[in-house]
Amino acid sequence: MGFHTVGLIGKHAHQGANLSLQALIVYLKQKDCRVIVEQSCASQLTGNGFEIADLDTIGTQADLAIVVGGDGNMLGAARVLAKHNVAVVGINRGNLGFLTDINPDDIERQLDTIFNGDCQIEQRFLLELEVYRDGQLQSTNSAVNEVVMHHGKVAHMMEFEVYLDENFVFSQRSDGLIVATPTGSTAYSLSGGGPILTPNLDALSLVPMFPHTLSARPIVVDANSTVRIKVSPENRDNLQVSCDSHIVLTVLPGDEIIIRKNPAKLSLIHPKDYNYFNVLRTKLGWGSKLY
Repeated sequence: MGFHTVGLIGKHAHQGANLSLQALIVYLKQKDCRVIVEQSCASQLTGNGFEIADLDTIGTQADLAIVVGGDGNMLGAARVLAKHNVAVVGINRGNLGFLTDINPDDIERQLDTIFNGDCQIEQRFLLELEVYRDGQLQSTNSAVNEVVMHHGKVAHMMEFEVYLDENFVFSQRSDGLIVATPTGSTAYSLSGGGPILTPNLDALSLVPMFPHTLSARPIVVDANSTVRIKVSPENRDNLQVSCDSHIVLTVLPGDEIIIRKNPAKLSLIHPKDYNYFNVLRTKLGWGSKLY
């Protein structure tokens, strides 16, 4: 593949990630690549042979971005890089690693196959979120995994209504609601009892958080729908809505939250032997074949 400029993003102040980044710089210089290191982790690296820039600059100039860390690092980078349509590959220096699937002990071999074009390219959609107050836009952001409306206090319920393309779906008293993409279906949504959605599905899951009724169940809907959450003005406290557990926006009683598919897509590159169900079996401890 024609990767001439490569951006490196790493887990800040992490010894293992720094070792991988140093090895990547050597490898990429041997490939005659221009190397740009994200500024927050560049100070931890020694030597020269690389440039330093922020994520947006990497997005506008790089052909490939390599994220060294865990899924959290990938999510933070992906929200920025997706809008620039940069191919992204992850090297796992975290815990689970659903999105960072290259083993740090096998970097050179795996990257050789990717540079030779012997790999898989997969596109994942993102969500965009808008918060309205009295019809006026207050804040906006994007999410790769999920958008979560929740209370600012632990174990406090709220009241809200959910609409899908202007059709009323349900009202609810609960701790909140998780709206997850297929990418996020193995993250917070999974912990909340939501379904696993394979990445090729064009769908969203709506997962209630500790609803005050036995009849509330997760529901899977078309990802091209617009999800609108009307927060009841009867709520007494301020609420919050978060994107990938990283970005938190304030929500007041009476606000409306709009969630829809983001036009940007994350282009993930996987090694040629990548298989989603192998990942699930490994990360979730599923049983192996019986015969």
